[in-house]
Amino acid sequence: MSLLLHLCQTLFFVRHVTAVTQPSPCVRRLAISLLLGLTVIESGCDGTPSDVVASKTPAAAPASGLVTMPAEESSRVGLVVQPATRSDFRTYREFPGIVQPNQRNMADITTLVRGRVVEVYADLGQQVEANALLALLYSSELGLAQSGYLKARAKLHVAEQAYGRAKFLLQEKVIGEAEAQRRQAELLSMQAEANEAHDRLKLLGMSDDEFRRLDRSRKIRSHVPIVAPFAGRIIGRNLTRGEVVETTEILFVVADLSDVWVRANIPEKDIQFVYSVHASGGTQAEVRINAYPREIFKGTITYIGDVLDPVTRTMQLRLELPNPERRLKPEMFATIRLFSESQPNRLTVPEAALQRDQGRTFVFVQRSANEYEFREVQIGESNGTLTSILGGLSEGEPVVTHGAFVLKSELLKKQV
Repeated sequence: MSLLLHLCQTLFFVRHVTAVTQPSPCVRRLAISLLLGLTVIESGCDGTPSDVVASKTPAAAPASGLVTMPAEESSRVGLVVQPATRSDFRTYREFPGIVQPNQRNMADITTLVRGRVVEVYADLGQQVEANALLALLYSSELGLAQSGYLKARAKLHVAEQAYGRAKFLLQEKVIGEAEAQRRQAELLSMQAEANEAHDRLKLLGMSDDEFRRLDRSRKIRSHVPIVAPFAGRIIGRNLTRGEVVETTEILFVVADLSDVWVRANIPEKDIQFVYSVHASGGTQAEVRINAYPREIFKGTITYIGDVLDPVTRTMQLRLELPNPERRLKPEMFATIRLFSESQPNRLTVPEAALQRDQGRTFVFVQRSANEYEFREVQIGESNGTLTSILGGLSEGEPVVTHGAFVLKSELLKKQV
């Protein structure tokens, strides 16, 4: 602006000089040059903005939210239009879980007597039947207990004979009543010892068949058989031949894996999804196993925790799944999906219809065969397939449900 003022003053001076005196050719040429320069500057000052100034002004985005696309082009890119509808809407939550054996059909097999492993007949992964022999132990403790039992039985037999004679002699008045009572006391004492020896063998795992064999043959057997309590698969083994095992050790783990459990911890804020299953009159839930991502398993809720973990603020949940083909293995990772209660008459659109840009969520509504309107919407919850619409859209309006990203690209290109 200071340069412009200086040029204006110079022009005024030149005009004044040329009006008073007759200038020389040089002065005249200088005056003409200054006049031309001033004319250009004046046109830039009080005329329209120059190209340089205009180029620095950003172009405004077009106000129109319409995207035009010929019907042939829409068909080529695969645009699909469907009306926004109202329906019963349900959301869901997913929770991580772990596959575990059904503990009602699982046994930790131990020995009731200390002993040395003589032979092992079962191995990991082996399917066994009920009462199948898994291992054989040798126990000197069992032999001593059987010996004590036989001695107690022999003493009991002598005491019974002695008391029988005493009763006869008492009737014949050969002995006094005091002697008969002493023999009776000895009999009672021997009965107690025999019962004690019998109970000890029972605690050591002697069966009724073994007692009958021992009473009949009087032969001591120090071998302890380890048998399967039911049919199942060996999922744990912790013994080798020749080692000495104690009563506190778990020798085998047998599990019937025809059905398994899935355990999960439900956060406190999502417990409502557990009870919504019961509220809808069902106990079924969807389970997805990481090893089989394309399959959905149906599980039955068999336990809902009554107490929350005070540290994690979670509640235990247990589901039971059938496993006839033994494909579900303990310790597999799983995901439990629980649905909310049904929300009737909710306006929804497919998840693929929603587009997002700069924090806005919008859809494209078809206005004619070739025109699609940009429409910002307010959304609610989503179940992965449908999303509820809270505002910005009316029931029945035709919404682009497939290929909307193509229209989004055209809209952004138009704005640029």
